[in-house]
Amino acid sequence: QVQLVESGGGLVQAGGSLRLSCAASGRAFSWYVLGWFRQAPGKEREFVAAISRSGGNTLYADSVKGRFTISRDNAKNTVYLQMNSLNPEDTAVYYCAAGTTVVPDTIVQKYDYWGQGTQVTVSS
Repeated sequence: QVQLVESGGGLVQAGGSLRLSCAASGRAFSWYVLGWFRQAPGKEREFVAAISRSGGNTLYADSVKGRFTISRDNAKNTVYLQMNSLNPEDTAVYYCAAGTTVVPDTIVQKYDYWGQGTQVTVSS
């Protein structure tokens, strides 16, 4: 069992940056592939980024590639999402997720544990 708590969301102007954190409690944090997803009002939850157990492999949605960076610190049981060059289309609730999938995955159903989400709002 893993409990996930996101933080770091907020209101930022277009072109700005935010860093999201997701702290995990529970056992064996390093066993899990970790991902970030987001959900805008009226839209389905969509994949943003994922990172392998060791942190050596990452995967990004095309819409955020080159702007967002996912990282993890297994000693601190924390995963991060650095978001740069934000635009209004990035406005959403951002969720971190943990899964026992073998490799980073884009599919929501591959992740077993979810945080409550943190709101990111980008003004134009």
